[in-house]
Amino acid sequence: MPSKRVILMYISEVSGHHSATIAIEKALKILEPHTETLNINAFSYTNPISEKIINRLYMGVIKRTPQLWDYLYDNPKVVKKIKNIKETVHKYNSPKLKELFDGFKPDAVVCTQAFPCGMVADYKKTYSSSLPLVAVLTDYIPHSYWIYDTVNYYITPSEEVSLRLVKKGVAADKIQSLGIPFDPKFNKPLKREEIIQSLGLKANVPTILIMGGGQGLGPIKSIVGSLEKINLDLQEIIVTGTNKKLFNSLKKKNKECKKTIRLFGYADNIEELMSVSDAIITKPGGITSAEALTKRLPMIIVRPIPGQEANNTRYLTEKEAAIKVDKPGDINLTIEELLAQPAKLNRLRETCGRIAKPNASFDIAKLLLEPRPGLATLAKTGS
Repeated sequence: MPSKRVILMYISEVSGHHSATIAIEKALKILEPHTETLNINAFSYTNPISEKIINRLYMGVIKRTPQLWDYLYDNPKVVKKIKNIKETVHKYNSPKLKELFDGFKPDAVVCTQAFPCGMVADYKKTYSSSLPLVAVLTDYIPHSYWIYDTVNYYITPSEEVSLRLVKKGVAADKIQSLGIPFDPKFNKPLKREEIIQSLGLKANVPTILIMGGGQGLGPIKSIVGSLEKINLDLQEIIVTGTNKKLFNSLKKKNKECKKTIRLFGYADNIEELMSVSDAIITKPGGITSAEALTKRLPMIIVRPIPGQEANNTRYLTEKEAAIKVDKPGDINLTIEELLAQPAKLNRLRETCGRIAKPNASFDIAKLLLEPRPGLATLAKTGS
């Protein structure tokens, strides 16, 4: 018999939300191999057709009209206006959730995105359920779409985010600042020299990692062009994710570049690539940021998407763990300055290490596995 049954919910297959559920799932199995888990794309499970349409709309808005997303993100007026729509959708989805929960009988449900969290929270109201619900925030801002009375625990990335949740009306005893969950393999010691050799890189040449999230978004081609202006020996590792168009374009231009470039599509060894890099130019997604902090890898952020990415950028730059560059064409100046000032680069590394929460996945897993008075009490009361 499994010691615990846990359902983990996310939306969008190629996303930080999904990566977070996988990280927690791995930590659960490491700590207690007999744990039984279900890792579910909640939107696809309840609304398979709508899921594809809405994902396309979201990506279209992000790419073409990011200012619209900025308006919609954590806007109290919008939250209030769509309240009835959300409740109607959740009511429609509740019977499907009941069938799932009755069949699997989970000891807890973990949500790494606000949409499934809202579905389960309203399900609990509809059926007067005491099922423990744990919300895991994967960005450094707690937007209002997360707030529900029937959430038992909120896991936040930082103490600052916890305080903001309290200001939004969440009871302090429901919140724990355990960090953003990421794959436990990022904490394993690696042999840097062997990785450098396997990648065909030089050991004593500065290495810059360039990423655009799982979907390879952002001005990566402009960044590569800017780095070509640097009159220093430099090598680049570029990860394009699922963006095949970008991968093929960079592959064609690779022969023309003066810098040494190692090009990857969707890579499953990011922990190795981060370990051999001196800095990362990236989108400030929550998972990538948490991974980079743990690897003490300074971040250079270019044109963050309004909303969660802009807020993540604000947090990281205020903590002095990242540098924001407004124009992709100016990235060469920032890299040149960093390489010319090792002390500044070291300060960034030290800050990354200071605010990192490397044990986040295991700490969250322990909360789910170990008998905790807080979780047990909340489950009984259904609050």
